[in-house]
Amino acid sequence: MLKRYIEMPLIKKITLALVLGILAGLIFGEKTEVLAPFGDLLLRLLQFIIAPLIFFTLVVGVNQTKITHLGRMGGKVFLYYLLTSALAIMIGMGVASLFNPGTGMTLGGNERVEVPENPGVVNVLLNIVPENIGTAFTEMNLLGIIFTAIVFGIAISYLRSSKEQSELGERVYRVVDALNETTLTVMKGLLQFVPIGIFAIIADVVGSQGTNTLFSLGNFIFVLYVALFIQLSVYVVFLLFVKKRPGEFFREARSPMITAFVTQSSSGTLPLTMNAAKNLGLSKSLYGFSLPFGATINMDGAAIRIAVSTVFAANIIGEPLSFAAMLQVVLIGTLASVGTAGVPGAGIIMIATVFSQLGLPMEAVALLAAVDVLIGMGATCLNVTGDLIGTTVINKTDEKEKENVNA
Repeated sequence: MLKRYIEMPLIKKITLALVLGILAGLIFGEKTEVLAPFGDLLLRLLQFIIAPLIFFTLVVGVNQTKITHLGRMGGKVFLYYLLTSALAIMIGMGVASLFNPGTGMTLGGNERVEVPENPGVVNVLLNIVPENIGTAFTEMNLLGIIFTAIVFGIAISYLRSSKEQSELGERVYRVVDALNETTLTVMKGLLQFVPIGIFAIIADVVGSQGTNTLFSLGNFIFVLYVALFIQLSVYVVFLLFVKKRPGEFFREARSPMITAFVTQSSSGTLPLTMNAAKNLGLSKSLYGFSLPFGATINMDGAAIRIAVSTVFAANIIGEPLSFAAMLQVVLIGTLASVGTAGVPGAGIIMIATVFSQLGLPMEAVALLAAVDVLIGMGATCLNVTGDLIGTTVINKTDEKEKENVNA
C-alpha cells in the first residue's frame, strides 16, 4: 500500500487530499483541530529545505551562465514583477468598481486591528545585504540568501576561470553541485508528506471557518476571486504570446498552486515551485533567482486584495473613489508591495498603508480580517502562479535571444 502511495503522481495525491480535507472539515467541524499538528509539520518541513535549496540551486545556476546575462536577466525579472503588480491593482480596481462590494454596509465602530509598522522600501533594499551570513539563514531572509548565493556563485565562477586557481574552483563547484543534488534528493522525500499536510490544513481551516464566514462577506470574496481569475487569464495570454502551451504549463504548476492555496505561504511553497520549474525545463540559473525573489516581492494576488479592499472601504463610508484616487492606489499599492517584502502580515501592512494615504477607515481592515483565510488562499495561489509564469515567459524570451544570436 505504501509503495502504491509513493508511486502515485503527486498532483493526484494532492487533489485527493484537498477533497478529503474539505469533506472532513464539513463533517467533523471544529473536531478537525486535532489534525493541526500535521499541517504545522508540513510547513516546518518546507521551511526546513528552503534555505539550502535556494542557496545551492542559485550558486550552481550562476556557474552555468555568463555574469552579463545574469545581470540582464535580473533586470527583466524585476521589471516583470513591477509591471504585473501594477496591472493586478488596475484589474482589481476595475472589477471592484464594476461590482461595488461594501455598498450598504456599515462599520460597527468597535473593530480594531494591530497593524505592524511598514519598514519602507529603503529598509527592504538594505535588508538585501545581511549583517552576517548566519542571520540571513536563521531569520529566513530570502533576499539575503539570494544575495549571498550570487556573491559566492560569482566568486566560484571567477576561481574556475582563473589560470592559477581553476582546479580549486572546480573542486569547490563539484562539492556545491553534489550538495545541490543531495538537497533535491531530500526534497523528493519531503514531497511525499505534502498531501498528508494539505489534508490536515484544509480540514482544520474548513472545520474552524465553516460556511458562516463565507456568507458574511460573500460579495467581497466573490469580487476578489473574479479579479484573481481575470489576472490568471492574463497570465494565459502571456503564455500564448511566447508560444508556451497553457495545458503543458498548468500540468506542472498544479501542485505548487494547490499547495500555495492551502498553506497561504509563497515562501513555504518554494520547494514545489522550483520542482515545477525544473520539470518545465526552465533554466536553473533563472528560476534559482526569480522564484525566491518573486516569493518575496511579487504579490499580484496581494495587489488585487489591496485594490478590492480599497473600493470596499470607500463604499462602506459612502465616498466612491475618484479617478485621481484610483491612480494613487495603483502607485502606492505597487510601491507598498515592494516596501513590505518578506514581512509577516504584509497583506495587512499594504492595505493599511493605502488606507492611511487615502483617509479610509482602519476599522475596515479589521472587518476584512474575518475572511483573511479565504482571501489569503486565493491571493497566495495567484502570487505563486505569477512567479512561475514570469519565469517561464522570461525563459522563453532568453531562448529566442540566443536563437537570434546563433542565427
